[in-house]
Amino acid sequence: MRWSAWFQSVAIGSLPFLSGPLQAATLNGADQSLFQQARQLFQPLPANMTTPAYPLTPALVALGRDLFFDPRISLDGTVSCAKCHQAALYGTDGLAKSIGVKDRLNPRNAPTVLNAALQIAAHWRGDRKDVEDQATQALVGPPSYGNPDYRAAMAKVEAIPGYSPLFQQAFPGEENPVTPQNWGRAIGAYERTLVTPSPFDAYLQGDSGALSLTARNGLRDFIAVGCASCHNGVGVGGGRFTKFGITEPYWKATGSKEIDKGRIDVSKNPADLYVFKVPSLRNVAMTAPYFHDGSVATLPAAVQVMAKVQLGRELTGQQVKDIVGFLDSLTGPLPKDFAEAPILPPAAFPGARQSGLSLD
Repeated sequence: MRWSAWFQSVAIGSLPFLSGPLQAATLNGADQSLFQQARQLFQPLPANMTTPAYPLTPALVALGRDLFFDPRISLDGTVSCAKCHQAALYGTDGLAKSIGVKDRLNPRNAPTVLNAALQIAAHWRGDRKDVEDQATQALVGPPSYGNPDYRAAMAKVEAIPGYSPLFQQAFPGEENPVTPQNWGRAIGAYERTLVTPSPFDAYLQGDSGALSLTARNGLRDFIAVGCASCHNGVGVGGGRFTKFGITEPYWKATGSKEIDKGRIDVSKNPADLYVFKVPSLRNVAMTAPYFHDGSVATLPAAVQVMAKVQLGRELTGQQVKDIVGFLDSLTGPLPKDFAEAPILPPAAFPGARQSGLSLD
């Protein structure tokens, strides 16, 4: 399907189980109660993540998609958004901590970019206000794109001839649309289309058969144990900040080699010691390793850690199995325009050596 046609179909809400009236569900007793609880705590994903402040247009999203996948704007020509947010790994890179330009280690694990625009802020500590801000600041982040300043970054964009008309189409009427802010706007627009509706969304829309018995039991435990007190809403998390390690220090359970102080380094508020953004659990079964430092390799182990350090609970093996079954139901198919990389405007990396040959 062509991008413009896909965009139009999403814009009018034609994705399965994201539009139309709630189906009449034939549920009885405990299942009816569970469904009602779920409807109060969670919401289905929207068709896209546009807001009045960040409207989407086909030209803007198409430009953002190209920029998301293009490594030539980084300091050494090796890093794009897609390096740390790979489709094959559901918008992550499978590493405990991502590796940026010149093999520089990022300070924290790369969370998935899928559905990320729904969250309260970007990054584990919330030091980026939204996906647009994150994309913009990544240009000059030492372990990200690594450019010395925004001017150097934009010079790389301008050195690729094919981008000028694309920026002009995405930002009509602007005299010089190739700016860091427009870079962030474009990539943010693309990321706001990366929605992954899952079987859980179908369940919330009234399809009682969308979840297996194991998943329904897991959902019931997820609510009863207390997980949903933080992991709720449309993102099943991502809507608040909270201390990691309420009942005991988190690093004792995770085996973390370094102790991260969390949001306090951003807010300078003593109350934010060891506070992090509650991660969204959308597609969590596909995005190991877990936590801000990637210290836990498997989802069952992560579930046990969370129950212990956040809720003071020791889960049974069956509870863990069922909760993981529920979390599996949060995995949705990848958007086609994320699963397939675009063909980028042709040009060498702007730092490449030019030959002395002339065509005159």
